[in-house]
Amino acid sequence: MGLPVPLPGRRRGAGCTMRAALALLLLLAAADAMHRGKAYVREKVCQEYRTLGKENFRTLTIIATAGNIPTATFEEISTVVREIVSLAENCCAHGAEPSCYDDGPQRCPSSPASPDSPFPAHPGTECCVQTGLERKLCLAALRHPPQPLPRYLQPSDRELCQAFRQDPREFADRFLYEYSSSYSQAPLPVLVGSTRTFLSMVSTCCISSAPTPCFLKEKMERKALSLLTLTSHRICSRFSAYGKDKVSFSYLMSLAQKVPSASFEELLPLAEDAAELCQCCDSLAEDCMQKKLLEHTAKVCTALSGRDGRFVRLLQRQNPMENHFCILAMLPAPPPQLPEAYEPTNKELCGKEGALHASRFLFDARRQPCLPDAVLAKLYDSSGKLRAGCCSTKDPSACLDYKRKRIEAELFPFLEKAHQLCGLYHSAFLEFKKRLREILAQAEPEAGPKHLEQLLEQRVSFASTCCLPDAPPLLCASKVSSELGQVCNKESCLLG
Repeated sequence: MGLPVPLPGRRRGAGCTMRAALALLLLLAAADAMHRGKAYVREKVCQEYRTLGKENFRTLTIIATAGNIPTATFEEISTVVREIVSLAENCCAHGAEPSCYDDGPQRCPSSPASPDSPFPAHPGTECCVQTGLERKLCLAALRHPPQPLPRYLQPSDRELCQAFRQDPREFADRFLYEYSSSYSQAPLPVLVGSTRTFLSMVSTCCISSAPTPCFLKEKMERKALSLLTLTSHRICSRFSAYGKDKVSFSYLMSLAQKVPSASFEELLPLAEDAAELCQCCDSLAEDCMQKKLLEHTAKVCTALSGRDGRFVRLLQRQNPMENHFCILAMLPAPPPQLPEAYEPTNKELCGKEGALHASRFLFDARRQPCLPDAVLAKLYDSSGKLRAGCCSTKDPSACLDYKRKRIEAELFPFLEKAHQLCGLYHSAFLEFKKRLREILAQAEPEAGPKHLEQLLEQRVSFASTCCLPDAPPLLCASKVSSELGQVCNKESCLLG
C-alpha cells in the first residue's frame, strides 16, 4: 500500500525542529512531485522513514491517519497503520526492488479506495480510478468529514496510570487514535505537539513516587497547548465547513452580538483578520496558529476595550491564550438604541461590491443578539443565493424585490423563534425547560401531552447543540435546514 496519508515529523529533542520532518506533509500533495516522478516520491518517503525511525514513523502514521479518517474505528486505523509501516519498512530497505513501493496500493485490501474497504463512503473515492503516483497524490489529499463533536474524554489520573502500566504500547496507540480523530481539524504541528506532551506527562507521572502533584504540575505546563489544540480545531472546523468568506461573516456577527454598540466599520477589519487565522490550518510552521491567534486576540481586546469593560480585563490577564476562549464565551449584550437599519439598493446588491453591501445589511441582525451562528450562516447563504439568482437576470430589481419578500415571509418568523429559544437557553437549564414548555403550550393549545413533549425535546435538542458559541457548524446547519423545512413549502422554499 502506498502512503495514503502524508506523514508529519515530531520533535525528538529540546533543540530539534519539527519543520524538516513535517515537510513530508506537503510532499505528496505538491504539484511538482508529479513532475519529478515516482522515484522522487519514493526516495523522499524513505528518507523520512530512515530519519524518524520506525517507531516515530509509526506513531505519526497513527496521528495522520486517524486525523484524516476520523470516522474509522481503532481496529481499522490499526490495520492501515500496520500496512503503511510494513510497506515503508520493506520498500525502504537496502536492495528493495524499485517497483515495491509503486505496486503497494494495488495489493492493499484496506485502502480507503478499495471496494472492500472498511471505511465509510466518501466522495473522494474517485481516487480509485487513478493509478500509480496520481492515485497516491489523490489519496494523500483525501479527508473524511470531522466528527461533529470531539469524543475524547480524558480519564482520571488513576485510570490513565492503570491503562499505561497494563500495556504502554496499547495505551499510547489508543490515545493517539482517540485524540487525533477527535481534534482532526487542528493543524498537524499542534496535534503532534499536544499528543507528544500528553504521553510524556503520563509516562513521567505514572512512574513517579508522587503521581498526583506530578500530574498537577504537568497539566499546568501543558494547559496553553491544550487550549491551542481545542481552539485551532474549532477555528479550522469552521473554516472547513464555511469557507473563508462565511467565516469572516460568522465572526463579524459574533462580535456584533457581544458589542452591539460597535459599528460595522469597526468590526469588519477584526472579522477579516480572524478569517486570516485559517491560513494556519494547513501550515507546517509550529508556531503559526499560536502566533496569529495571540496577535488577533490582542487586536480585538485593544480595539473593543473602549466599548466594553470585559475586554479591558482580558488585556490584564497573565495567560493570553485563554483570552480567545473568554471572548467566545461572552454572553450577548442587549442592543442599545441603534441607528436606522441599512437598506442597500438593488443596484448596489448587484454591483461590484454587492457582497459587502449584503453583509452590511445582514449586520442589522445584531438587533437579535441571541441568534445562533448556524441560523446567521443560513441567513448569509440565503442572501448569496438571492443575489446569484437575480443579478444575472434581465430584470434584477424585479427579481430581487419578489424573492426578498418571499425570504422575509419564510425566514423572519423563524429568526424570531430562534432568537427567543437561544435567549431562554442562557438561563438555568431546568428553568429553561419549564419556560419553554409553557411557551409551547400557549403556542399550540390543542396539542396533546405526547406531541407537546416531542416538540419540547426537539427544541431542547436544538438549543443544547446550536445555541452554544462553539456549536458544531455542520451538525447545526443540518438542524436549521430541518427546522426551516417545517416552516416553508419544500417545493418552493427559497432557503434551501
